[in-house]
Amino acid sequence: MLRNAAMAAVALVLVSGLSCARNQHLVSIQVLPTGTVTFGSGVQDPSNFANFQAFGTYEHPPQTKNITSQVSWSAVIPGIVGFQTVGAFEQIGPSGGGCGNTSVTATFTDSGNVVISNPGQIVINGPSSQGCTPAGPQPILTVAFAGKGAGQVTSSVLNCQSPSSCTATLTYGEQVTLTESTTGTFAGWSGCTSISPDGTMCDVTILNNLTVIASFN
Repeated sequence: MLRNAAMAAVALVLVSGLSCARNQHLVSIQVLPTGTVTFGSGVQDPSNFANFQAFGTYEHPPQTKNITSQVSWSAVIPGIVGFQTVGAFEQIGPSGGGCGNTSVTATFTDSGNVVISNPGQIVINGPSSQGCTPAGPQPILTVAFAGKGAGQVTSSVLNCQSPSSCTATLTYGEQVTLTESTTGTFAGWSGCTSISPDGTMCDVTILNNLTVIASFN
């Protein structure tokens, strides 16, 4: 009887250990470096790159490990950067597709859950002969209003109250989220790169001078 009980206890421990190993889940991804990486010249030079890494934090049991080669790497403006996995590093650098600001992220799907890392910021500068934005005025974002209703549009770079339009000078490739608020009826956006499912937020990626119109009834 005691022998059977002992064997059952050992089996339970083994099963628990196997279950725990099977159920280890990725909960977050940290991309390093966390600061902004700037490429100032040679934007078409394939040897011009920075080493990025992705570290995954797991639970059941807790563990942090390098998963650089297992994640999917992407950029908000994919045409200006290239990716190459070399050992424990992801080499990311200018692809010759132009200049600007972009961010890269690492993504991994674990048991149906999509885990996305913090963004790694990249700035690519260079001469106009290599497809870069020439020195001089940077692109301007203008928010204007339409309709007879009163409303407000806010963001990290501007705060506009109808009916007066307002502007902000940004950098090429910068991303801004505009949010509307009104006591009346919001009729929609015009000029956005994308719009949130509930229609309250307008995302824009600034590549040239851009005017966004918010309509209030």
